[in-house]
Amino acid sequence: MAHFKVEHLSIAFGGIKAVNDVSFEVEHNKIFSIIGPNGSGKTTIFNMISGIYKPNAGEVLLEDENLVGLRPDTIARRGVARTFQNIQLFGNATVMDNLMLGRHIHMKTGILSGAFMWGRHSASAKEEIRHREIIEHIVDFLDLQSLRDQFVSNLPYGKRKLVELGRALALEPKVLLLDEPSAGMNTEEKDDLRIWIKDIQEDYQVTILLIEHDMNMVMGISDRILAINQGVKIIEGVPADVQKHPDVIAAYLGEED
Repeated sequence: MAHFKVEHLSIAFGGIKAVNDVSFEVEHNKIFSIIGPNGSGKTTIFNMISGIYKPNAGEVLLEDENLVGLRPDTIARRGVARTFQNIQLFGNATVMDNLMLGRHIHMKTGILSGAFMWGRHSASAKEEIRHREIIEHIVDFLDLQSLRDQFVSNLPYGKRKLVELGRALALEPKVLLLDEPSAGMNTEEKDDLRIWIKDIQEDYQVTILLIEHDMNMVMGISDRILAINQGVKIIEGVPADVQKHPDVIAAYLGEED
Protein backbone atom coordinates (compact mmCIF):
# COMPACT_ATOMS: atom_id res chain seq x y z
CA MET A 1 0.00 0.00 0.00
CA ALA A 2 1.41 3.39 -1.01
CA HIS A 3 1.49 5.93 1.80
CA PHE A 4 0.24 8.70 -0.49
CA LYS A 5 -1.33 8.34 -3.91
CA VAL A 6 -2.83 10.57 -6.60
CA GLU A 7 -4.97 8.79 -9.17
CA HIS A 8 -6.15 10.27 -12.50
CA LEU A 9 -6.34 13.81 -11.17
CA SER A 10 -7.86 16.35 -13.58
CA ILE A 11 -9.17 19.90 -13.40
CA ALA A 12 -10.20 22.48 -16.00
CA PHE A 13 -10.73 26.23 -15.78
CA GLY A 14 -12.93 27.80 -18.42
CA GLY A 15 -12.64 24.73 -20.61
CA ILE A 16 -8.83 24.70 -20.43
CA LYS A 17 -7.40 21.58 -18.79
CA ALA A 18 -4.88 22.77 -16.22
CA VAL A 19 -4.14 19.22 -15.03
CA ASN A 20 -5.07 16.24 -17.18
CA ASP A 21 -5.15 12.67 -15.83
CA VAL A 22 -2.08 12.88 -13.58
CA SER A 23 -1.26 9.91 -11.36
CA PHE A 24 1.64 9.15 -9.01
CA GLU A 25 2.34 7.56 -5.65
CA VAL A 26 4.83 8.27 -2.90
CA GLU A 27 6.19 5.86 -0.32
CA HIS A 28 6.33 6.84 3.32
CA ASN A 29 9.24 9.10 4.30
CA LYS A 30 10.36 9.79 0.72
CA ILE A 31 11.01 13.10 -1.05
CA PHE A 32 8.96 13.37 -4.24
CA SER A 33 9.49 16.43 -6.46
CA ILE A 34 7.23 17.82 -9.16
CA ILE A 35 8.96 19.86 -11.87
CA GLY A 36 7.81 21.65 -14.99
CA PRO A 37 7.75 25.07 -16.65
CA ASN A 38 5.79 27.96 -15.18
CA GLY A 39 2.09 27.37 -15.67
CA SER A 40 2.48 23.62 -16.13
CA GLY A 41 0.05 22.77 -13.31
CA LYS A 42 2.39 22.05 -10.39
CA THR A 43 0.78 24.36 -7.83
CA THR A 44 -2.67 23.40 -9.14
CA ILE A 45 -1.88 19.82 -8.11
CA PHE A 46 -0.95 21.05 -4.63
CA ASN A 47 -4.17 23.07 -4.47
CA MET A 48 -6.21 19.96 -5.26
CA ILE A 49 -4.32 17.87 -2.71
CA SER A 50 -4.85 20.47 0.04
CA GLY A 51 -8.53 21.05 -0.78
CA ILE A 52 -8.30 24.58 -2.17
CA TYR A 53 -9.52 23.25 -5.53
CA LYS A 54 -11.88 20.34 -6.02
CA PRO A 55 -10.77 18.25 -9.01
CA ASN A 56 -13.15 17.44 -11.84
CA ALA A 57 -11.95 13.84 -11.65
CA GLY A 58 -9.57 11.68 -9.71
CA GLU A 59 -8.67 10.79 -6.15
CA VAL A 60 -6.12 11.90 -3.56
CA LEU A 61 -5.43 9.03 -1.17
CA LEU A 62 -3.59 9.31 2.14
CA GLU A 63 -3.23 5.89 3.74
CA ASP A 64 -6.11 4.76 1.49
CA GLU A 65 -8.46 7.55 2.64
CA ASN A 66 -9.74 9.72 -0.20
CA LEU A 67 -9.26 13.40 0.63
CA VAL A 68 -11.16 14.80 -2.37
CA GLY A 69 -14.21 16.77 -1.26
CA LEU A 70 -12.93 17.45 2.24
CA ARG A 71 -12.42 21.01 3.46
CA PRO A 72 -8.84 22.33 3.69
CA ASP A 73 -8.94 22.37 7.50
CA THR A 74 -10.17 18.77 7.56
CA ILE A 75 -7.38 17.72 5.19
CA ALA A 76 -4.91 19.45 7.52
CA ARG A 77 -6.32 17.45 10.42
CA ARG A 78 -5.83 14.28 8.38
CA GLY A 79 -2.13 15.13 8.23
CA VAL A 80 -1.42 17.29 5.17
CA ALA A 81 0.48 20.56 5.71
CA ARG A 82 1.85 22.95 3.10
CA THR A 83 3.79 26.09 2.38
CA PHE A 84 2.89 28.52 -0.39
CA GLN A 85 4.67 30.32 -3.22
CA ASN A 86 3.40 33.57 -1.74
CA ILE A 87 4.02 33.53 1.99
CA GLN A 88 0.89 33.16 4.11
CA LEU A 89 1.96 34.50 7.52
CA PHE A 90 0.71 37.10 9.99
CA GLY A 91 3.18 39.96 9.54
CA ASN A 92 2.12 41.84 12.68
CA ALA A 93 2.67 38.79 14.90
CA THR A 94 5.95 37.46 16.20
CA VAL A 95 7.77 34.40 14.89
CA MET A 96 6.71 32.45 17.98
CA ASP A 97 3.07 33.49 17.58
CA ASN A 98 3.06 32.38 13.94
CA LEU A 99 4.59 29.05 14.86
CA MET A 100 2.09 28.51 17.69
CA LEU A 101 -0.75 29.08 15.22
CA GLY A 102 0.45 25.94 13.48
CA ARG A 103 -0.63 24.00 16.57
CA HIS A 104 -4.26 25.12 16.36
CA ILE A 105 -5.58 21.84 14.96
CA HIS A 106 -4.13 20.00 17.97
CA MET A 107 -5.50 22.34 20.63
CA LYS A 108 -8.32 20.85 22.70
CA THR A 109 -8.92 23.82 25.03
CA GLY A 110 -10.56 27.01 23.84
CA ILE A 111 -8.63 30.18 23.09
CA LEU A 112 -9.62 31.86 26.37
CA SER A 113 -9.21 28.69 28.38
CA GLY A 114 -5.76 28.10 26.94
CA ALA A 115 -4.64 31.69 27.35
CA PHE A 116 -5.89 32.29 30.91
CA MET A 117 -5.93 28.70 32.19
CA TRP A 118 -9.66 28.86 32.90
CA GLY A 119 -11.78 25.75 33.13
CA ARG A 120 -9.65 22.61 33.16
CA HIS A 121 -6.66 24.35 34.71
CA SER A 122 -4.20 21.44 34.84
CA ALA A 123 -5.22 20.10 31.43
CA SER A 124 -4.84 23.53 29.84
CA ALA A 125 -1.45 24.02 31.43
CA LYS A 126 -0.18 20.61 30.32
CA GLU A 127 -1.45 21.19 26.80
CA GLU A 128 0.21 24.59 26.62
CA ILE A 129 3.52 23.14 27.85
CA ARG A 130 3.43 20.35 25.26
CA HIS A 131 2.66 22.75 22.39
CA ARG A 132 5.48 25.06 23.45
CA GLU A 133 7.93 22.16 23.70
CA ILE A 134 7.14 21.20 20.11
CA ILE A 135 7.54 24.80 18.93
CA GLU A 136 10.83 25.19 20.82
CA HIS A 137 12.15 22.10 19.03
CA ILE A 138 11.22 23.64 15.67
CA VAL A 139 12.87 26.95 16.63
CA ASP A 140 16.08 25.09 17.46
CA PHE A 141 15.82 22.87 14.41
CA LEU A 142 15.48 25.80 11.97
CA ASP A 143 17.92 28.02 13.90
CA LEU A 144 15.30 30.70 14.57
CA GLN A 145 16.31 31.46 18.16
CA SER A 146 17.51 35.00 17.42
CA LEU A 147 14.26 35.81 15.57
CA ARG A 148 11.71 34.30 17.96
CA ASP A 149 10.35 37.62 19.30
CA GLN A 150 10.63 39.62 16.10
CA PHE A 151 7.60 40.58 14.03
CA VAL A 152 7.46 38.58 10.82
CA SER A 153 6.97 41.77 8.77
CA ASN A 154 10.47 42.87 9.82
CA LEU A 155 12.19 39.70 8.58
CA PRO A 156 13.92 39.28 5.22
CA TYR A 157 12.04 37.17 2.70
CA GLY A 158 14.22 34.09 3.11
CA LYS A 159 13.69 34.02 6.87
CA ARG A 160 9.95 34.39 6.43
CA LYS A 161 10.04 31.31 4.21
CA LEU A 162 11.69 29.43 7.07
CA VAL A 163 9.01 30.58 9.51
CA GLU A 164 6.34 29.30 7.13
CA LEU A 165 8.17 25.98 6.91
CA GLY A 166 8.29 25.87 10.71
CA ARG A 167 4.58 26.56 10.99
CA ALA A 168 3.86 23.68 8.59
CA LEU A 169 6.02 21.37 10.71
CA ALA A 170 4.08 22.49 13.80
CA LEU A 171 1.04 20.67 12.42
CA GLU A 172 2.97 17.39 12.80
CA PRO A 173 2.04 16.38 9.26
CA LYS A 174 2.15 12.97 7.63
CA VAL A 175 2.59 14.67 4.25
CA LEU A 176 4.37 17.99 3.81
CA LEU A 177 3.81 20.02 0.62
CA LEU A 178 6.62 22.50 -0.06
CA ASP A 179 5.79 24.95 -2.86
CA GLU A 180 9.02 26.62 -4.04
CA PRO A 181 10.53 26.85 -0.54
CA SER A 182 13.85 28.30 -1.75
CA ALA A 183 12.30 31.24 -3.65
CA GLY A 184 13.83 34.49 -2.47
CA MET A 185 16.71 32.81 -0.66
CA ASN A 186 20.37 33.49 -1.28
CA THR A 187 22.88 30.73 -2.03
CA GLU A 188 23.80 30.15 1.60
CA GLU A 189 20.16 29.97 2.67
CA LYS A 190 19.42 27.50 -0.14
CA ASP A 191 22.29 25.28 0.98
CA ASP A 192 20.92 25.34 4.53
CA LEU A 193 17.41 24.60 3.28
CA ARG A 194 18.62 21.57 1.36
CA ILE A 195 20.10 20.18 4.58
CA TRP A 196 16.96 21.00 6.55
CA ILE A 197 14.70 19.21 4.08
CA LYS A 198 16.82 16.08 4.32
CA ASP A 199 16.85 16.44 8.13
CA ILE A 200 13.05 16.79 8.13
CA GLN A 201 12.84 13.55 6.18
CA GLU A 202 15.08 11.81 8.71
CA ASP A 203 13.97 13.41 12.01
CA TYR A 204 10.26 13.90 11.38
CA GLN A 205 9.69 10.77 9.27
CA VAL A 206 7.38 12.75 7.01
CA THR A 207 6.57 12.23 3.34
CA ILE A 208 7.60 15.35 1.39
CA LEU A 209 6.19 16.62 -1.91
CA LEU A 210 8.35 19.38 -3.34
CA ILE A 211 7.83 21.96 -6.08
CA GLU A 212 11.11 23.70 -6.77
CA HIS A 213 12.81 25.52 -9.66
CA ASP A 214 16.33 25.06 -8.30
CA MET A 215 17.33 21.95 -10.23
CA ASN A 216 20.48 21.41 -8.20
CA MET A 217 18.32 21.07 -5.11
CA VAL A 218 15.72 18.89 -6.82
CA MET A 219 18.26 16.49 -8.29
CA GLY A 220 20.27 16.40 -5.08
CA ILE A 221 17.57 15.53 -2.55
CA SER A 222 14.70 13.84 -4.42
CA ASP A 223 14.02 10.11 -4.23
CA ARG A 224 11.72 10.35 -7.26
CA ILE A 225 10.63 13.12 -9.60
CA LEU A 226 7.50 13.76 -11.65
CA ALA A 227 7.91 16.02 -14.68
CA ILE A 228 4.81 17.63 -16.18
CA ASN A 229 4.13 20.08 -18.98
CA GLN A 230 0.83 21.77 -19.82
CA GLY A 231 -0.85 19.69 -17.13
CA VAL A 232 0.24 16.36 -18.60
CA LYS A 233 2.68 13.87 -17.12
CA ILE A 234 5.92 13.53 -19.09
CA ILE A 235 7.85 11.07 -16.96
CA GLU A 236 8.15 9.84 -13.39
CA GLY A 237 11.32 8.24 -12.11
CA VAL A 238 14.60 8.57 -10.28
CA PRO A 239 16.47 11.86 -10.79
CA ALA A 240 19.03 10.46 -13.24
CA ASP A 241 16.33 9.13 -15.58
CA VAL A 242 14.20 12.27 -15.43
CA GLN A 243 17.15 14.60 -15.97
CA LYS A 244 18.15 12.99 -19.25
CA HIS A 245 14.65 12.50 -20.69
CA PRO A 246 14.51 14.47 -23.98
CA ASP A 247 11.01 15.84 -23.37
CA VAL A 248 12.05 17.12 -19.94
CA ILE A 249 15.12 18.79 -21.42
CA ALA A 250 12.98 20.43 -24.10
CA ALA A 251 10.14 21.46 -21.77
CA TYR A 252 11.97 22.46 -18.68
CA LEU A 253 15.68 21.88 -18.22
CA GLY A 254 16.45 23.32 -21.62
CA GLU A 255 14.46 26.40 -20.71
CA GLU A 256 16.80 26.97 -17.76
CA ASP A 257 19.79 26.90 -20.11
